[in-house]
Amino acid sequence: MNIFYLLVLTLVVLIAIAGVEETSKLIYYLDLQLRYLIIKIRMWFFKMKLKKQLNLPPRNWENQPKNKK
Repeated sequence: MNIFYLLVLTLVVLIAIAGVEETSKLIYYLDLQLRYLIIKIRMWFFKMKLKKQLNLPPRNWENQPKNKK
């Protein structure tokens, strides 16, 4: 319950210092960052699943021929 009071107090202080508009922009930014983090985690799991399903051998990038133009 203390965390709830701390969040409410932080929100009130942010509104008092920066105003309603800037506080809502900050909350929107934090929401976007959280959604992006969730997408990145899902992409990592999808990558691991594809690696497991395809079962490709690892590439040796040092022995690859270089393209000369």
